[in-house]
Amino acid sequence: MIPRIPTCTCAAIAVAALCAWAPLSLAASVKTAHVEAELVAATTAIVPGEPFTVALRLSMEKGWHTYWRNPGDSGLPTTLEWKLPAGIDAGPIEWPAPHVLPAGPLVNYGYDGVVLLPVALRTSRTFSPAGPQVLHARADWLVCKEVCIPEGADLAVTLPVGTTAPPDARWGAEIATARAAMPRPLNGWQVSAEGRGQSIELKLVPSEGATDPGALQFFAYAESTIEPSQPQTVKRDGVAYRLTLPVSFNLAGNLRQVTGVISAANGFGGGVRAATLDVALSGTVVAGPNPALKPAPALDQAPAGVGLSLALALMFAFAGGILLNLMPCVFPVLSLKVLGFATHHDSRATLHKEAFAFAGGVVLTFAALGVLLAGLRAAGEQLGWGFQLQSPIVVTLLAGLFFVLALNLSGVFEFGQLVPSGVANFTARNRTLDAFASGVLVVVIASPCTAPFMGAALGYALAASTALTLAVFIALGLGMALPYVVLASFPGWRRRLPRSGAWLVRLKQLLAFPLYATVIWLAWVLGAQRDNDAVVRLLLALLCTGFALWAWHIVRTGGTRRWGVAGAAAFIGAVTLAWPLFHVDADADAAAPGSGRVSVADPEWQPYAPSRVAELTAAGRPVFVDFTAAWCVTCQVNKRLVLNTADVRSAFARNKVALVRADWTRRDPDITRALTALGRTGVPVYVLYRPGKGPVLLPEVLLRQTVLDALASL
Repeated sequence: MIPRIPTCTCAAIAVAALCAWAPLSLAASVKTAHVEAELVAATTAIVPGEPFTVALRLSMEKGWHTYWRNPGDSGLPTTLEWKLPAGIDAGPIEWPAPHVLPAGPLVNYGYDGVVLLPVALRTSRTFSPAGPQVLHARADWLVCKEVCIPEGADLAVTLPVGTTAPPDARWGAEIATARAAMPRPLNGWQVSAEGRGQSIELKLVPSEGATDPGALQFFAYAESTIEPSQPQTVKRDGVAYRLTLPVSFNLAGNLRQVTGVISAANGFGGGVRAATLDVALSGTVVAGPNPALKPAPALDQAPAGVGLSLALALMFAFAGGILLNLMPCVFPVLSLKVLGFATHHDSRATLHKEAFAFAGGVVLTFAALGVLLAGLRAAGEQLGWGFQLQSPIVVTLLAGLFFVLALNLSGVFEFGQLVPSGVANFTARNRTLDAFASGVLVVVIASPCTAPFMGAALGYALAASTALTLAVFIALGLGMALPYVVLASFPGWRRRLPRSGAWLVRLKQLLAFPLYATVIWLAWVLGAQRDNDAVVRLLLALLCTGFALWAWHIVRTGGTRRWGVAGAAAFIGAVTLAWPLFHVDADADAAAPGSGRVSVADPEWQPYAPSRVAELTAAGRPVFVDFTAAWCVTCQVNKRLVLNTADVRSAFARNKVALVRADWTRRDPDITRALTALGRTGVPVYVLYRPGKGPVLLPEVLLRQTVLDALASL
């Protein structure tokens, strides 16, 4: 006889069983601002030695999307970082075929609505843990609509360990459907790929009895191989289909395989709507045309360099070179050279000789810089005016140079004391060589500055042939050298200056302080590029360098040998402290697109991304884009005197203008491409995009009224 169990006891046993079983199948979802994420399992248990599937399920708000493994022109792929019990290993994400996601002129690849990203997990046959297993994973994704928001969540799913693994009642069928729709090899079709210069032709011969696949779209696995924003054309050739793929303008290295996913609107037969391709590439390919160089939308003021004739570009370059002398980064050092007129009472012929040597140094250095820029851009580098200031090493060297110049003006040492007496005497006698070197120096220190008219001229120069580029840069150098040559040619003004004396010593000491201020600014730039540790190393190196130069001055002016030993030790210490800066991987900051963006300190300004600007303008919102850099003096002056003023900020808010800041302090290919599309090669650049009207390109040197007038046109 079977004993009868009371009803209350049965209920208690049932509740206990449910409580014991519930944690084994628990998978909590996480709701972020625009996505609900969770880990879901295809089966209800883990069987040692057998594979099982867990999928990341992302449910996006309407209108929002995430990205495929190759996001296209912009975006970031979703990532999973697993933390698993010992004996369990996870494979890569299995990516469903993506959709094309247009974003203004850009084309991205990704998903909207709900997407399942399956992952195959494996256990060893000796895997025999006690109790259920908790599988943890960190998921990160970028979700975009008008704006892009990086989101993420720490997720987990708990599964028991058993001898069988029945399908999960809720998710098993959905995951099985997702895996069945995964791209797989295109069986029965013959596929070949031929490189034809800036394009690749895929030839697809269908299997017998296959129906018309309809519209075809290829998604490359690797970025920078096929250009997403350029059209893919398909034509019928007998029974075959020929799909032409545009080669990326940013192609690097030799492309030997065409790998990716191809989708068909009508399917390839057998229920297959997307297939994987891995085809050897015959023929040759070269980088395609840069889509950023296509004509930009019509501007009320034409982009700099667009529509300019050579004569007008030369005139702009010449005028910009003259105005460059007045820029904050040039005027203090140029003043030092002009002081030579007050200390040397030479013949007119000697002054002419010295002036033309200075001009030769300026012009030849500009010409060399123009040839270098043209050559690097022809080689595929995305560079512009002031590109060298994007390197922490160059910033460090310039800080040291300005510091040494300032110490010289302060009277801490004389340059002649740093070299053997024979060399010092030679340079003292040969002031022509000194003038030439001064011309070179002035161009070096002018590199962070952009004067009015320069943007138009340089935009024309770097879009033209090397010969025309050289002509524009020479015109820029002639304009910069002109004031000095004119002053040397008409020396009558010298009679209006006081005679040499104590006033000149005081003036030299006074001019040292703008150079010290420049060192502070460069240290700030270095901090924006690297970190506070780099700034501290720089300051310590400058401190030891200053002490070494002072000690050496003491020795050369009659000090003891102990000072010489101290000076040598300090100099060695300076080199030692500065040495880590010269081991910085200069490409580390530009290794990935967007890594060069410095965080925006002002919360009203959004960081730049091509998709963000395109989405904001597509939504009908006015957008003001500030292309800037920490090392650009003109940018900082405009920011403090114009953009940060109360009336301009109020006008931005009143007109509901989206503020976007493209920070070019470090190399950023997205920002460089945007500048090129505007016909510019450097910063500052200011663009106001207006709904229903053409954008307005503002001048490099801003006035508050200029910005207010542009906003009034909205």
